[in-house]
Amino acid sequence: MKSLQVSNVSLIFGGIHALSNINLAIQSGQITSIIGPNGAGKTSLLNCISGFYHPTRGNIQLDDHDLTHASPHQVSKWGIARAFQNLELFSNMTVLENLLLARHKNLKYNIFQALLYFGKAARVEAENRQFVEEIIDFMELEPYRKKIVGNLGYGIQKRVEVARALTLAPDILLLDEPIAGMNVEEKEDIVRFIIDIKQELKTTIVLVEHDLGVVMDISDHIYVLDFGELIGDGPPDEIASNPKVIQAYIGDEL
Repeated sequence: MKSLQVSNVSLIFGGIHALSNINLAIQSGQITSIIGPNGAGKTSLLNCISGFYHPTRGNIQLDDHDLTHASPHQVSKWGIARAFQNLELFSNMTVLENLLLARHKNLKYNIFQALLYFGKAARVEAENRQFVEEIIDFMELEPYRKKIVGNLGYGIQKRVEVARALTLAPDILLLDEPIAGMNVEEKEDIVRFIIDIKQELKTTIVLVEHDLGVVMDISDHIYVLDFGELIGDGPPDEIASNPKVIQAYIGDEL
């Protein structure tokens, strides 16, 4: 299992410091949550980890891989996948087609093998199809597998978004507000899947989420950002009693 280290990362846009000297240690096999008010820098940090942004200063390391200036493709190849807050699905394609497309990087055969569709091409296609079917079963998407994604309810689409990330077989899964905009039942479903992903798939999870009840219930470790700065970290009980965190973000909610 892989560990992720964020060391002294700063991200500056013009004169705006989106992140300032952020240090994180993501432990393998845990759910690590990143919380903070709107504009605190949570999504910017995920963008740096996943290769969409490159830090102005600092270093991001995944075991022996330097992610600091890596492309999203390289980050994915090295074992990190991301489910986005805003759905990144092909709305005019079926659930099955979306998930098969996500496995494209695993289709390692040449154009001639693809055209004739024999030997290695047929075997690789079958292996990838089997993996996708396992993810569909795991995420309980069987009733929707041949449905057009754009015609599905929002809660199911968010589940497909998580499934799309899982088809990459990541060691570390980045979840950017996976339950935002959901009703109570849909939230309970996604939370259950997050726990199952950790326990059954043995996947390390980095969670950005505004629902403090969920964060406190399922996190092993929490980091708190405010105006791009790290103001606290620790297990949920420590975060709940941290004066700086209470003042900046949590208030009387806990």
